[in-house]
Amino acid sequence: MIGSLLKISSRKLPSCPLFSLNCKHHRRIHLKSCGASVGGRRYDDVDVIVIGGGHAGCEAATASARVGANTLLLTHKFSTIGEMSCNPSFGGIGKGHLVKEIDAHDGICGRICDVSGVQYKILNRSKGPAVWGPRAQIDRKLYKKHMQEEIRKTENLSVLEASVDDLIVDDVDGKLKCVGVIVDGNEMIFSASVIITAGTFLRGEIHLGMERTPAGRMGDQPAVGLAKTIEKIGFKMGRLKTGTPPRILRKSINFEGMTEWKGDDPPHPFSYENDRVYIDADEQLSCFTTTTTPQVAQIVKDSLHQNVHVQEETNGPRYCPSIESKIIKFPLKSSHVCWIEPEGWDCDEIYLQGFSCTMPREHQIKAVRSIKGLESAEISKFGYGVEYDYIDPRQLRSTLETHRVGQLYLAGQINGTTGYEEAAAQGLIAGINAARQTQSKTPYTVERSEGYIGVMIDDLTTQGTNEPYRMFTSRSEFRMSLRPDNADERLTERAYNMAIGGGCVSLARLRSTQARLQRLHEASALLRGECASITKWRARVGMDTRGAGSRAKSALQFVSMLDSDGAHAFLESFLPPQLGAGLMMRERLRAIALYDRVLPLQERMMEEVKRDEALEIGDNLDYSQIGSLKSEMVEKLELCRPRTIAAASRIQGMTPSCLVVLLRHVRNTKSKLSS
Repeated sequence: MIGSLLKISSRKLPSCPLFSLNCKHHRRIHLKSCGASVGGRRYDDVDVIVIGGGHAGCEAATASARVGANTLLLTHKFSTIGEMSCNPSFGGIGKGHLVKEIDAHDGICGRICDVSGVQYKILNRSKGPAVWGPRAQIDRKLYKKHMQEEIRKTENLSVLEASVDDLIVDDVDGKLKCVGVIVDGNEMIFSASVIITAGTFLRGEIHLGMERTPAGRMGDQPAVGLAKTIEKIGFKMGRLKTGTPPRILRKSINFEGMTEWKGDDPPHPFSYENDRVYIDADEQLSCFTTTTTPQVAQIVKDSLHQNVHVQEETNGPRYCPSIESKIIKFPLKSSHVCWIEPEGWDCDEIYLQGFSCTMPREHQIKAVRSIKGLESAEISKFGYGVEYDYIDPRQLRSTLETHRVGQLYLAGQINGTTGYEEAAAQGLIAGINAARQTQSKTPYTVERSEGYIGVMIDDLTTQGTNEPYRMFTSRSEFRMSLRPDNADERLTERAYNMAIGGGCVSLARLRSTQARLQRLHEASALLRGECASITKWRARVGMDTRGAGSRAKSALQFVSMLDSDGAHAFLESFLPPQLGAGLMMRERLRAIALYDRVLPLQERMMEEVKRDEALEIGDNLDYSQIGSLKSEMVEKLELCRPRTIAAASRIQGMTPSCLVVLLRHVRNTKSKLSS
C-alpha cells in the first residue's frame, strides 16, 4: 500500500533553455528562464501528477488512484491537505447535489463529512425534494484529520511536499503535450498526465485595508512561477477575487436575542453508503442568526477609500458578496443577516458568515461590534480578500483537459469556480480522465441530463465565466430528475460500466448500490401495484376519513398526497421491514411518488427539445409576445438573445416547459413564413 511521503534529491541541474531529444520534429520545452536538463531524475512509475492538495486536488488524486494510475500528489505542506480555507461547511442548495454525485462516483468528501460534522441540515425543505440542499456544518480539524488519513491509506497514491515551479511540455510535430513538472526549482518529475488544482494560489494576493501581500491564503506563498508558465504557453487568463470574514471568539458573543437554528432530527448523511452520521441528533451544535445595524453601513462607507480590495475592478462572487458589496449595491437596506457558525467541537472561534470584509483592522473591530450580540466581540482572525489568476474555462474539453496542451488538466478555482463542492466535482472528473488517458481508455463525461457535474462543466466550457461560478439548482433544465436522493441510481453503475478495469467505482461499491436500488425498485413496485380508495388508505394510518372519497388510488399516489411525516408513517406501516424501515429509503420513495407523474412529461419535453437543438431562433424575436412565458424568463431571453434552442436551454432558470413553449413558437413562426 502506498501513501508515504516521497523524497526527491535537490541535485542542481545545468541551465539549458531548450534541449532536443533524439527524434526529428520533437522538442521538449522547459518554460522557465532558468532552463532544464535531460539529466534530471526520472520517475518512470508516475502516471498522473496532481498539483495542489485542496478539495479539487484530493478528489483528483484519489479518483486517479482508484482508476488504477500511479498517482503523485504535490503540495507545499502535507499538514494543509484537507484545509477548509473559508467557510466551515459543505453542501447547500445545488452544492449538496454535487457532493451526492461525487459520492455516487465513490468520491471521498461526502463520506468524510459524515464523520466530521457538528450539524446536519436539509435546506429548502419548503420546496420539493428535487431542490433540497443537504448541508453539514463541519469541524475543521476533524475534516482535515480524516482527509489526510484517507490520502495516506489510498492505494496507488503517493504525496510529495514540494513547490511546483514549472511544467515540462513536449512539442511533437506542432502539438504540445504536458509530460511532467519541475519542482523546487531544479528537479524534473515526468508523468503521462498532469492535473493543476492551484485554487487561489496562482499569483495570489491578499488584501487587508490598503495592504497587499503575495499569498494564496493567509500564511501560504502564492504559485507565481506556475502562473507565469501557464501564461507563456498562451492560455487566456483573467483575475477574480474572493474574501473571508473575521473569526470571533465564542466567549465574547452575547447569544441572547439571536435566532437559534438547530440541526435535523435525525441528521441526514451525504454518502449513500451510510444510513446515519457519526453523531446523534441531540449532540449537534446550533447555528444562530443576527443582523447588522445602520452603524455598520456607515463604518463601511467611511472606510472605502482605505480598502484596496473594493477599489479593484476584478469581479468577486455575486452570490456570496462581501459586506462592502452589499452596502454599496443596496444603499437603502438598513440591515443584513449574519450567521454565527461554529468551527468545531473544541474550537472557540466562530465563523461570521455573511460578513466577508477587507476593510482595515480598526474598522473591522468597529463594524463587528456594531452587530447585534457582538457589542463586546473579540476578533481572533481578521477578514481579508484574495485576488488570483484563473484560466478562461472555454479553453477546456468536457474532460477538463486543455485544448492547447494535451495531457494537461485543470480543476477547481483555476477554472473560475468558487466553493469546495464545485472544486471537488471538477477534481473528480479531471482525475478519472487523466488516469484513463494514461491507460488509453475512452474519456468519461457526465452530460447535462445526467448530473449537476455535467451542468457545471458544460456551463464553464461553453459559456465561460467572468465571475466566480457557483452551482444552483436553477442552472439545470433537468432538475426534477437530478435529485439529491437519486445520484447513485443515475451515476454509480454507469461510472462502473464505463470503465471496467479502469473505473473509479469499486466492485464492492457497485454491488452495494445494486442491492440498495433493488430494494428501492421492489418497494416502489409494491406501492404501484396495490390500489384502494383514499378512504381506505387514510383509515389504514389512522387519519380522518371524512370527505376522503371512494376514488381508487395506488399506494404510491396516496404517498404523494401526504406531508413528510404522514408519508413516513404510511410507508413504515405498508412496506415489509426489509424494504421500508430505513429513513433514507422512505425519503427516496416519497420523492419517487411526488415526481412519478411529471417526470415522463419532462422526458418527452426534453426529447422534443433535443430533436431541434440546432433550430435557429432569430435575432428579432419579440419574446414578450410569447404568451406562456413568465416575465422573468422573457427578461432573461431578451438579455441573452440565444442564437439556437440549445443555447436557450443553458440559460439559468430555464425549464423544459419554457423550452418547449419557445421551440413551438419558433417552429410555428418559421412555418408561417415559409408558407
